[in-house]
Amino acid sequence: MARSAVCVGINEFKHLPMSSWLAGCVNDANDISAALKKFGFTSRTTTVLRDSEATKKAVMGALTTMVDKARPGDHLVVSFSSHGTQVPNQPGATDEPDGLDEVFACYDIKRAGDQWDRSTVISDDELHDLFQRVPQGALLEVLLDTCHSGTGLKDLEELQLAMTLGRKPRFLPPPTPRGLDRARSIREQAPARTVDRKALVELTKRGKGARPVLFAACRPDQTASDATFEGRPNGAFTHLFLTSLKERPDATRAAHLKAVHAGLKAEQFEQRSTLEGAVKAKQAGFGQLW
Repeated sequence: MARSAVCVGINEFKHLPMSSWLAGCVNDANDISAALKKFGFTSRTTTVLRDSEATKKAVMGALTTMVDKARPGDHLVVSFSSHGTQVPNQPGATDEPDGLDEVFACYDIKRAGDQWDRSTVISDDELHDLFQRVPQGALLEVLLDTCHSGTGLKDLEELQLAMTLGRKPRFLPPPTPRGLDRARSIREQAPARTVDRKALVELTKRGKGARPVLFAACRPDQTASDATFEGRPNGAFTHLFLTSLKERPDATRAAHLKAVHAGLKAEQFEQRSTLEGAVKAKQAGFGQLW
């Protein structure tokens, strides 16, 4: 079995003000890379992209290279710690339930008019198409420590409360007031309380290739926290997941999720992480096929 990983952590962004920077994402990438060594990964087979290294071109290039080299029996890991946001659907594209596409910010994220430039963010559709190319018999595990929804657009009070607790949501609203108004207008046209709850599920659907297993930092209607543990910045999900993995490396993925939930509740985080994948995958351990 060959092992390969791409770990991305972005605290600083080329075109964003420092007030929008994060603190724990680079630590997330470094910590996950270190933890993977106990599962047979090496520095030669693990690509870590931090801050300015993590442009969209570089991230998609690293992911594409890893996927194209994959063979049945291989173990692949992708981790991404950064801001999440949304952009309006492209004309002619398959409609999202709330009229907005979920995307993840790269180092070079920038404005295009009143919205974020699609050439500087990675959409869930792009990841889905790439993951479909992983061959059957390979194991792909994905760790997303970022918001995967735009519900923060209407929950500014929740975001402000998190800030008072020393926690920063990993979510970017549209870059201008006009863009924010447009996003809100699009949401208002959707059915009441519409949340794209299937977006993460779509990433793990089986096509012709392998079916990924995906841990997400929070539910689609929540925000992921950039937090501090014993004076050191980390994503809340990443810190608690790696703690569980260290304490019980042979536990099932479902057991790790349960431990993460217990930690989030104990630390008074509102977010609750999710685990997407086949039922048998949830009952197997991290790094294990089913």
